[in-house]
Amino acid sequence: MHGAASIVVLILMVVSLSDPVVTEKVHASVKNRLGSGRNMKVHCQSKDNDLGEQVVTDGSEFGWDFSVNAWGTTLFYCDTEWEKVQGYHFDAYSFERDYVRCESQCAWLISEEGIYALNGVTGFWEFFYDWSD
Repeated sequence: MHGAASIVVLILMVVSLSDPVVTEKVHASVKNRLGSGRNMKVHCQSKDNDLGEQVVTDGSEFGWDFSVNAWGTTLFYCDTEWEKVQGYHFDAYSFERDYVRCESQCAWLISEEGIYALNGVTGFWEFFYDWSD
């Protein structure tokens, strides 16, 4: 039994010395700012959670809460479409890119020009994706 306990302690030490365990809550949102009363569809999901297709009216938003996993691999992606764009795919939360940038709020703004992301560190909207990408 002493050998098994030593292995468990060794595993716990290795895990504690590796990347920190992250279990923070994040709120992600996709805001429709297309204007002129135009609706959009958005379908967001992760490997484990399919949030279904949502119709987001002009001026409103779709949001969801999730916990970042302990391995730092959390990824939510969305497909969006509206009258000029069909099936545009983007990553709405990627731990590697967004852990610091988003902090606990990861906001996206859909506009006619493209997709903007709110930088939680600077407080400014950044142009992230062009519809031609």
